[in-house]
Amino acid sequence: MNEYEIEPIPGLPEVPPEGERILWQAAPTWGTLARRAFHVRKIILYFTLIFLWYLADKLWTGEESLLGVSLLAGWLIFLAHLAVGLLVLLAWANSRATLYTITNRRVVMRFGVAVSMTINLPFSKIAAAGLRRYPDGTGDIPLSLTGRQPVSYLVLWPHVRPWRFSPVEPMLRGVPEADKVAGILSAALKEANALPAAADGQVPADRADPNRAYAEDQAAPAPMASAS
Repeated sequence: MNEYEIEPIPGLPEVPPEGERILWQAAPTWGTLARRAFHVRKIILYFTLIFLWYLADKLWTGEESLLGVSLLAGWLIFLAHLAVGLLVLLAWANSRATLYTITNRRVVMRFGVAVSMTINLPFSKIAAAGLRRYPDGTGDIPLSLTGRQPVSYLVLWPHVRPWRFSPVEPMLRGVPEADKVAGILSAALKEANALPAAADGQVPADRADPNRAYAEDQAAPAPMASAS
């Protein structure tokens, strides 16, 4: 029995209360995690440049014999494959250990390879959400929170918006069918935001826009949806 078999519902630490229903569940794609979180492409590029520089330098100066250059180059290639392999393995393990859940009341993030953690983010604590699409159809959905942050950047990584240390922004990373997921979350947030206003006889403002993307070098993500 693994540690996740004790969950009453996969991805949730307890049975949802009456009236709460699951709208969407999925794990991040390991390929997107490998490329975007563990930067496998950059590591490959780094080792490739080192390899080419080493070959050009040694062959040009003639300081090493062809056999010596080949042996050292082979050792460098081995190290490159080892590093990339370990990063890909970490990305795969993180994908296997992670499950994102959106209900009609909250976002739940279960993650952790060595130590499993579950973070509950009620819609009342989500100030805004953003969306960044990738060409393969996956995407990242960062969540701007109100009030005190539940956990630190290091605890959340890689399920956190890069370089946002204060305030920390939890992020659904590498989700498949990102546009569809953004639409589900946007509709759920709008519905949650409309309930108090409807009770007062007011028409809530529609601030949801799932078609706007955020850039990691901007000051803040473009809002996709909000709830209060």
